[in-house]
Amino acid sequence: MPIERITVLLAEDHTIVRQGLRALLELEGDMRVIGEAENGRQAVELTRKLSPALVVMDIAMPLLNGLEATRQILAEKPATKILILSAHSDDAYVNLVMTLGASGYLIKQTAARVLPEAIRKIHQGHSFFSPSISRRLLQQKSSQRGDPNVRKTASPLTSREMEVLQLIAEGNANKETAEELNISIKTVEKHRQSLMHKLNIHDTARLTRYAIATGIIESSVQVTII
Repeated sequence: MPIERITVLLAEDHTIVRQGLRALLELEGDMRVIGEAENGRQAVELTRKLSPALVVMDIAMPLLNGLEATRQILAEKPATKILILSAHSDDAYVNLVMTLGASGYLIKQTAARVLPEAIRKIHQGHSFFSPSISRRLLQQKSSQRGDPNVRKTASPLTSREMEVLQLIAEGNANKETAEELNISIKTVEKHRQSLMHKLNIHDTARLTRYAIATGIIESSVQVTII
């Protein structure tokens, strides 16, 4: 009787990394890569179309970052498991990922050694984190136990506002943002005003710095301040 393989979608904007992940998983007899996405928007669309059991999701991707893609996927397909890959191991990223509902978080530098194991554990209903992150999470849990003031924090922005913010931070003008999202320029301007008000940030340069600081875009992204 053939083994039922775990279907996996790879969402990673660097082609060579994505190819390496595919090659690694193709060595595993119980896994099958059924699709690849090079940006967050494509990851959402392919998840909708292919219904993978698990998505391996990079955080910093163009057009739509992995965090917002995760939020959209789990809102539409809550049974889908999300495993985050990131070069960042900051507590802020990890805590946000947990708040969004992802099932695991791997640091890219060590992912190759544990990725197949992580996918299996998550598919079985468990969570999986890189060892260094797991240790910190245990320490956090211990220090926060019994503290009524500890609260999870989530982004104050709506899903659409997050998309607009990323496109602005990547250097797109209102017209380009409207075309990318298939909405009117007036609607883009409305979302832009709303997110600036919520964040109390009122110029594009500071919006871009905020997007970099919160992992919405990478600091290496070439942007034009408009």
